[in-house]
Amino acid sequence: MKRPTISDIARQAGVSKGAVSYALNGQPGVSESTRRRILAIADEIGWRPNSAARALNGARANAIGLTLCRPARILGMEPFFMELISGLEAELSARDFALMLQVVGDHDGEIAVHQRWWGEGRIDGAFLVDLHVDDPRVPVMEELGMPVVVIGDPSGAGSLVPVWSDEGAPVRETVDYLTALGHRRIARIAGLPKLVHTTLRDREFARACAGLDDCPVVHTDYTGEEGARATRRLLSSRVRPTAIVYDNDIMAVAGLSVAQEMGLAVPADLSIVAWDDSPLSQVVRPPLTALTRDIPAYGAHAARMLLDLIDGSEPGSFEDRAASLNPRGSTGPPVSAGH
Repeated sequence: MKRPTISDIARQAGVSKGAVSYALNGQPGVSESTRRRILAIADEIGWRPNSAARALNGARANAIGLTLCRPARILGMEPFFMELISGLEAELSARDFALMLQVVGDHDGEIAVHQRWWGEGRIDGAFLVDLHVDDPRVPVMEELGMPVVVIGDPSGAGSLVPVWSDEGAPVRETVDYLTALGHRRIARIAGLPKLVHTTLRDREFARACAGLDDCPVVHTDYTGEEGARATRRLLSSRVRPTAIVYDNDIMAVAGLSVAQEMGLAVPADLSIVAWDDSPLSQVVRPPLTALTRDIPAYGAHAARMLLDLIDGSEPGSFEDRAASLNPRGSTGPPVSAGH
């Protein structure tokens, strides 16, 4: 079926297209009864204003853009992004804004999508996620002049408005906790090394582990496969760690499976900590100690900031609550120091 048009409304109402245009745009030129009849017909046949035409008139699109440079198959398994999007949607839908989501292959593709959406008047603003070191998207977004909220650290956001949380405090809390349990060899299986939040965690992890015996960091692509492979390599080394911190819950669950596959008891032989709590972390056995934060609230804060920008206000950066450690059954004192 073709999209309903102004001509369809005019034909059903028995009036001219000009009269329909007056009625739909709230302009004088038609009687109130005719206006009500036209609006009722428009609603009945599902007519919606064309976004390009709205843009020419300076009207809002009532839509926000979000592009994700990650494989679609991974997004379906990624609790963090699903919870973040739920928080964005809750706030946007309450204001009758839609979220336009597109998965792209690289930053060039992401930039092209935003330029097209903004140029065609299809969005009123956008979210920028997965901030990279020297991110090429930031100067382009600054030049476009589009309202943009960066969900990431201010250090990489340029002049764009950031919504962020401290990456260092949770790292320190986790290492201090594991050290207090008696661990001296703590490994970390991290995410992509070019991401700003990964580099911040790397830096803080190195500082927090100063004075410990061995604290290797292995970077991965966040997938369970890579997490399992990195875990197997660490646990097969001559001097293996007694604790591993994972940068997401998917890798932590994969790491737990590898430990059990290799005959190691968790937490007696190996303690495991997952960054970002989720139902996935809680249904495995033993349930995983995790760094917990309210991710939907994080998304809602970002959405509110962007809507404020669109309304013309100039909010500063917003620091959300940092993740905090939630100990469960996957962490405990190491049984011996002789591994």
